[in-house]
This record gives sequence, C-alpha cells and structure tokens, in this order.
Amino acid sequence: MMPQCYDKTEAPLSEFSTQRALETVKKMSAKPHFVGSENHEVVANYLQMALRNLGLEPSVQEGFTMTEKGTLVKSKNILARIKGSTNGKALLLLSHYDSAPHSFSKGASDDASGVATILESIRAFLHNKTAHKNDVIILFTDAEELGLNGAALFVTQHQWAKEVGLALNFEARGSSGPSYMLMETNQGNAKMVEAFKAGKATYPVSNSLMYSIYKMLPNDTDLTVFKESGKIQGFNFAFIDSHFNYHTQQDNYENLDRNTLAHQGSYLFPLLQYFSNADLTDLNSTEDQVYFNVPFGFVTYPFAWILPMLVIAFILFALFIFIGLGKRTMRVDEIIKGFIPLFGAMATAGLVTYVGWKLLLHFNPQYNDILQGFTYNGHDYIYAFVSLTLAICFLFYQNDSKRNPEMSQLVAPLFLWILINLGIALQLPGAGFLIIPVLSSSLMLGFFVLTQKSRWLLNVFLAVPTVIIIVPFITMFPVGLGLKIMFGSSILTVLAFTLLLPIFGSFSQKGIWAGLCFAVALGFFIKAHQSADYTNKKAKPNSLVYLLNTDTNKANWATYDTNLDEWTKSFLGENPKPATTLNSDKLYSKYGSEFTFMAEAPVKNINKPTIEFLRDTIKGNQHLYKIRITPNRNVNRYDIFSNNSIQLHNFRANGVQSINFNSNIASKTTGKLLTYYVTGNLPLEIEFSINAKEKLDLELLESSFDLMSHPQFNLAKRKNWMMPTPFVLNDAVILKQQIKPSPKAVEVKPAFKRNKAVKDSLTIAVDSLQP
Repeated sequence: MMPQCYDKTEAPLSEFSTQRALETVKKMSAKPHFVGSENHEVVANYLQMALRNLGLEPSVQEGFTMTEKGTLVKSKNILARIKGSTNGKALLLLSHYDSAPHSFSKGASDDASGVATILESIRAFLHNKTAHKNDVIILFTDAEELGLNGAALFVTQHQWAKEVGLALNFEARGSSGPSYMLMETNQGNAKMVEAFKAGKATYPVSNSLMYSIYKMLPNDTDLTVFKESGKIQGFNFAFIDSHFNYHTQQDNYENLDRNTLAHQGSYLFPLLQYFSNADLTDLNSTEDQVYFNVPFGFVTYPFAWILPMLVIAFILFALFIFIGLGKRTMRVDEIIKGFIPLFGAMATAGLVTYVGWKLLLHFNPQYNDILQGFTYNGHDYIYAFVSLTLAICFLFYQNDSKRNPEMSQLVAPLFLWILINLGIALQLPGAGFLIIPVLSSSLMLGFFVLTQKSRWLLNVFLAVPTVIIIVPFITMFPVGLGLKIMFGSSILTVLAFTLLLPIFGSFSQKGIWAGLCFAVALGFFIKAHQSADYTNKKAKPNSLVYLLNTDTNKANWATYDTNLDEWTKSFLGENPKPATTLNSDKLYSKYGSEFTFMAEAPVKNINKPTIEFLRDTIKGNQHLYKIRITPNRNVNRYDIFSNNSIQLHNFRANGVQSINFNSNIASKTTGKLLTYYVTGNLPLEIEFSINAKEKLDLELLESSFDLMSHPQFNLAKRKNWMMPTPFVLNDAVILKQQIKPSPKAVEVKPAFKRNKAVKDSLTIAVDSLQP
C-alpha cells in the first residue's frame, strides 16, 4: 500500500509537501552531477545553500578513501546538525547527492529524491518547532555511486559518527513503485522492528523475507558501511520499479513517479518526529521477529512462534484429514490423485514460462540490451504469463462428477506448503509468515469436513491472507530480480491458486475460465509486442569507447553491445572483429560486461600522462616504489592493472590504505589493483613494495568521459531513441600504456636504525559493491 496520489498543490507549511520536494529534485537533476563533473560542485553548493535557507549551518568534510575493492576517490560530504534537548545518541538522516557516471544519468530518482525527501521533512520539522531530545544529523554523502566512499569517509573519520544511534537512508533502484523498508542490523532485529512499528509510518511496505533476499544481492548502500564499519544500525527506504531507468539518462525529473516520492515522505515525516525523541542508545537485540505489511498496518511476531505455528498447521491438517476420512467426505485415492494436477500445473506453468521467455529473447534480441534484466514492457509480460498460468491451472483442475472434489484436491497443496514452511523454519525464518495462508486454507478444509458444506463467503474471508501475503510476491520477484525468474512467479501463482481451491475449484465450466485467461494472456502478449521497439522515451542503450595504446600507437573503437545499431555500426562497420584482445584488463561492470566488438580507429594526438618514479630503490629483500601519475589533459578515471601474480606490500594510494588488503595486495592473477576517480585533475600517487626478485609489470588505463564532446572527435550524436549504456565505462577516451620502472634500481643500506614512529594515514575498510 502506498499513497495513490500526491498533493498537486503545496501542502500546508506544517506538513510534508511532494510539490516542494519536487522543486529540489528538479534543481538537482538539471544536469548529470557525477564525481569529477563540473555540475557536481554546482549541486554541492546548492545543497549547502538549501541547508542555510533552513536556518542551519552546513559543514563540508573532504578526504580520500579507498575501498576494499580498490576504488579511490576524494569525497565531499555535506553535513548539518540540529541540536536536541539532551546529550543522547543522535538520529542520522542520510542520502547521497552524486549521480552515476558514464551514462549521462541526471540522478533524479537516484538520489535527488532522497535528498529532497530529507530537506522537505526537515523544513516541516523546523517549521513546527517540534520538541525533540535527540540531535538530528543531516548527511548528504558523496561518491556513493563509485564505492560508498563518502559514507566510509564519514564513518571512519568524522567525530559525529560515534554519536549516531540510528540512521535512516533514502535510496532508489528505479524510478517508480512503492518504497520498501529494508533493515540493516548487526544482530537480531527485534528492537528495530518494534521501533519502526512505534514510528507509525502511514503506508509501510516491507517484510522480513525481503531483507533476507536483499542481503544475498550485490546492492549495498551507504547504510551498509554504517552497519559493517560503524556498527550503526538503520533503515533503508528504496523503490525499485521501472528498474530500466536506473543509472541511465532516463533517470530524470519527468520519469520520477510523484506517488513514489510522496511515499518516501510518508515514511520520513512521522519517523523523524518519533525517532528524534526515542531512546536510540541501544537498538541491538539477540532476538529476531517476523514482520510483514498488510493494508494500513504492520504485523510482527517473534521467530520463536514459527515452529509452534508450523506444528499447529500440521496438527490441524492431519486432524481435518482424519475427520474427513472418518466421515467419508474424503477418500484416500482422491487425496492421492490431487497431487497429479498440482505437480502437473506447476511443471507445465514453470516450463512454459521458462521456455516462453527464452523464445521471446530469441525473437527480440534487443531485450538483452537492458542490463537491468527488466524490459520496458516487463509488466505486460508478467501479467501475460500469470494469466497463462491461471489458464493452465483451470485446465488441470477441471471438475468431474464428484461432489466438492476441490476439498480432496486441497490436501496435496496444503501438504506441499507445510513442507515448504518446514524448510523455511530451518533455513529462511524471515519467510515464516508464509504459514499464515496455509493455516487459513486449512480452516477452509476444516469447516467443510466438520459441516460437509462449503460456504463461499467464509472461503473468501479466509482467502484474504493468501491475497495480501503471497500474491504481491508474484510481481515483486520479477521486478526486483529480473524477468529471467518469471518462471518462479508462475510456480508461485500455481501454489497460490491451489491454496484457494475451495474458491476456484467450485467454479463451473472451468474450460471457459481457462479460455478467458488465455485471451487475457494473449492480449498482454500483443500489447507487449506492440511496445517492443525502442522510442525516444524508452531508449536503446548502446556503447562506444575510443582506446589508444600509446605503447604501440594503435587505436580502436570498441563496444560492449551484442546488438549493434546504426550508430555503433557507423564506427565499427558491418563486420567488426571480436574484442577478445581488449579484455585482458577487465574493467569493473556490475553485470560483468566485457568488450564485444572492435574496429580500427584513427590515431589521435592526445596528451598522455606523466609517470614519475619518485622512489625506485632496493632495501633488503624488498623493492620500494613510489609512483606519481599526473594527467596532462582533463581526465576522470585511472585504472591500474598488474600483468603478473606478484604481491604488492604496504600499498597506499594518495596517502590512504585499505585495511582489507592486509598491507599485501595479491595482484589477483592479472587483475585490477586500483580504480581512481579523479577530481580537480589531482595526480595519483601510489607507493608499495614487492619482493626484490620479482619484476614489476603494471599497466595504466587513463580515461576521460568526453568522447562525445572531445575537440579531436567530431562524432555524430546518438539518435533520439538511443542512450549511453549504464554500468560500464562508456563514451570515454581511453589511453593505455605500461608503467615502466626506472632502468636501474639502487640498493639502500641505512647507516643506523631508526626508532621514530611514523603514523600511518587513517586506513579505511569498506566491503562494498557498486550499487
């Protein structure tokens, strides 16, 4: 449940206004503002001004951080603080203000929406002169899109971090849909669940299964840093629908769903009032709770109830079968036969959906261009395959001459659901709430065997748990995990259908119902087909880079695309060569993309960087290096690779060290050592040592994100139905060269021992993934 309309006129100053929040989104998302871009500084200045306009005193925190994966960047965090009446733990409100690089993303949803939600809520909070005990810290982090670096900078280096008791983080992985609450906890969630429930958010959307799945996916947020490095717990609020807009140029003001922004406000405004006065000193717990939302409500109960509820469900199941057999309202052979349509429908629906989606990909290869895995017409395909699954269910469960055969057929799915919940109790207790629909359907069976009557009104009432608990997952899973798992939604549809057999099974002329469902499915397939092509509002992603090897003085065009279009073919030709040789240095991509095709390109006279060996000496059995790389053009990124399997000890970059390297970086067998996102054209300095007997073999890729505007390239613009591919280094001018050591190294033999302690730069450890 979420707000279905937003205030088209400004709400009173005492309330959260979606319209006022939209003004902030519009100003922030006027242009891309990724780290290192000119507009990044414009947005940073705008946010400081916005905080001043609220009567606050903003401050800026700047510094280098390096993540466990070797992402180095100088971040610029923007902070403000509202003093409370006591000196307890502070409440932190958190969003990042940088947009995604490479793809011309304007960052309206990700994450101007989060920043706007915080600013508008704080405005109303201050206007109301809300009395509050706790300090409220506002933190707009930088470089979240690169590796959570801004959050790492705050957690490890800012004095306020130790005073935070709870963090509320507002994020996005799409541009529409409900905002889901996801918890970040270090131990049990019981106190966090109770605290959220006490906050009385108007439209909570969440369940304890979602976070269990979330933890398995590579979608960490800034809040992950707070949990892991700062031991600070918190709540994420993020929306994920229209995932195809995520990190693309279509993440703009126009595409942000107004209802979604209103939903974000419906969380923060009441929670801010509650948590600013709540006790935040100890939200840790050794116990866990199951939780899930219902319309206008939030249900919770302890994990300790899961097993007893499962036992009760089994006892009722066995008791009702025993009574049914005793009263001869059920027969053993009919019960056993009930497994045939159950497994038949599951297997058929799952196979038809799996094969059907593969065939659709074959006949629509352009769907593979959407790396997010959810196509523009994805919802139509979900509705089509769900309708097709319902048709299959009706065909498998056609009535015969027996009286109320659906009750005997209900036994098989109940037994299967009990087995599923047994597995849940042992392996995935966060999904323990799935026993509730089983209990409800068991009561349908029980009423029948006790009275030998089936009351449709009672059955409809008992069907409510299945509808509100299970049915939402049918669409949620493909939206969150991609259309490739639609077959799972089809199987879940069968499982939900069979729990409701006392209703659906009583339908007469199931062949007609099956025909209607087939017709609906066909209608959605036709609708999806008609919208399968790209348009200027649903653009085709494509990619192009210019790669110049300065050692060989050879240049190539390269792309990550598997389906070349007229624009990419104008550079690569009709028959480009495979780009296998360009993938020796594997650049990071969230979805593992590599260069697919390449073609020769003209060699341009582009200034390569200056590489200086500031230290190149041998001390004992170690070879010590300090290398400075200075750009001689406007650049955005450096990637350094090792071409052999040597170990680099005491590795530092621009004065910082990642503790998870344990002072020893294995080169990961020709892997990447470092990605440095450049700000202000600041040089890169790295220092390390290797075994004196080893040979240094490093390679540098220097990239600028200006291929489309570079003065030496006069490239045709993309068509209006095209856009840059996200999640990859795109629209870039890349120079590749060896980092060559000095011709001769000098062994250093110190004349005396030094006992002076040298204080290392603060090390930063963040186990992070690209969001």
